[in-house]
Amino acid sequence: MRLYAQTRARRFRQILADLIAVVLLAAAVRLAMAVHDGIMRLAEPGRQVEDAGGRLASGLGNAGDAASNVPLVGGLLRKPLQSAAEASNGLSDAGQSIQDAVGRIANLTALALIVTSVLFVLVTWLPPRVRWIRRCAHLQDLLDSPGGADLLALRALTGPVKALTAVPLPPGGLADAWRRGDEQVIDDLSRVALKQAGLRP
Repeated sequence: MRLYAQTRARRFRQILADLIAVVLLAAAVRLAMAVHDGIMRLAEPGRQVEDAGGRLASGLGNAGDAASNVPLVGGLLRKPLQSAAEASNGLSDAGQSIQDAVGRIANLTALALIVTSVLFVLVTWLPPRVRWIRRCAHLQDLLDSPGGADLLALRALTGPVKALTAVPLPPGGLADAWRRGDEQVIDDLSRVALKQAGLRP
């Protein structure tokens, strides 16, 4: 199985297309990660709320513990402070929930960008490459089979006229020479068909 053409111009185009595909994929991943980081910045308020809620809960808990040492009314003072500390823990949990939600959105957005980009590159780049590889394998099988050069010559005759200018014109024309089975003309025409595909005989 041949992955690249044997002729210089076509091989250069194929390598260039492959490099562009790789660069596009790398750029898509970098863009997705940049978008992910940008969205994650939106989680900063959630972190601040979580930190503030944690500090407030800790402070209120400590105040409640200190208030419980006040004679006679310590238990009464401690109860509302402990309730406020528990409410502050809820605030801290809300901050964490905000961060989790932003993180999920950032991950899904980055994944969607990467998958979309990869699919776009694969759909535009892979089918022509696979078609070329299959066509080359088919042409090579055809060349190796009996009468294959004849069929390749016919392919060249029915292809672009410009490609035939490289073949010396025999008396009666190329088609007549091909019908008569002129081996030199058939060989020249089969070379043209292979060259069009990026192969050498």
